[in-house]
Amino acid sequence: MNRLYEKTKLGNLELKNHVVMAPMTRSRSIGNVPGDIVAKYYEQRSEAGLIITEGTSPSPNGLGYARIPGIFSKEQTSAWKQVTEKVHNKGSKIFVQLMHTGRIGHELNLPKTAKVIGPSAILARGKMWTDEQGMLDHPVPKEMSKEEIHSTIQEFVIASKNAIEAGFDGVELHAANGYLLEQFLHPSSNQRTDEYGGSNENRIRFVLEVTKAVSDAIGKEKTGIRLSPYGAFNDLFPFAETHDEYSLLAEKLNEIGIVYIHLVDHSSMGAPVVEPKTVSAIRKHFKGTLILSGGYDATRANKDIESGNADLVAFGKPFLGNPDLVTRFQKNLPLANFDEATLYTPGEKGYTDYPLA
Repeated sequence: MNRLYEKTKLGNLELKNHVVMAPMTRSRSIGNVPGDIVAKYYEQRSEAGLIITEGTSPSPNGLGYARIPGIFSKEQTSAWKQVTEKVHNKGSKIFVQLMHTGRIGHELNLPKTAKVIGPSAILARGKMWTDEQGMLDHPVPKEMSKEEIHSTIQEFVIASKNAIEAGFDGVELHAANGYLLEQFLHPSSNQRTDEYGGSNENRIRFVLEVTKAVSDAIGKEKTGIRLSPYGAFNDLFPFAETHDEYSLLAEKLNEIGIVYIHLVDHSSMGAPVVEPKTVSAIRKHFKGTLILSGGYDATRANKDIESGNADLVAFGKPFLGNPDLVTRFQKNLPLANFDEATLYTPGEKGYTDYPLA
């Protein structure tokens, strides 16, 4: 029996299979607005039961990378409608991933009135591509005031409402990979001395407040979150309290009642392995759907679904060069490689021009 391809439920949604397309930044949205080729890209990959879009900013301040989409303006919201329509016409469901880049960005990638912000004024090591001047060092972020914390929460709420207006089935809050929500979770990037920093309870506060506000605005069954404990992206690394903090976070997310946690393990890309005890603790404390991702093939995915370790499994890189990934899995066909040189370049090359098997 291969449960990976059977129908299943996500909250009150029916999915045509247990396969999720993971969110992957592709930098194809000129002017931060998703165009026709973005709609074509997702339509091509609609064999997945659930698609989670690339990171999409809820705020001008969150547009840290060149050419990533937003969903805070009328123009952006309207543009996303053709994406959701095409995906739904193929019988798939789609959540938008709300990604505020926080301190991972550069002013040259932001609108003129926007700024690079973070929980504390602590520099992230590393560089950021700008179309204007190439690779540049990250700037030191502006430490967010209480007022900015509250206004940023409202930006997530407005973006979530826009997402529902655009036809999305829900939103995934990106609290992984070193972006703003995770920056609050980490003692290396969050050295605040107010109620948003210092202890596990305080460091998870911002994430919980965003999650609660969004789920109140659009519904718990339409709200998910992505976490990457033990990740090593964007100058955030595992810390002494990682297990305890994420266990507590899972408990509190369960109390809010959101539909899923999407847990990513980046060890296949060189990060530390997510501790099995932490995965078990999250599974124990969180009663909603658990999506696992990170270096999966079809065999391992089916095994984790059959054993109950995961409810859904997300695939990232395999979807890049294989728009018909589910068909290839089912027929045991070889997978095509993707072109690394065109991962983040504008245009259709290396984006919508991969052939079907």
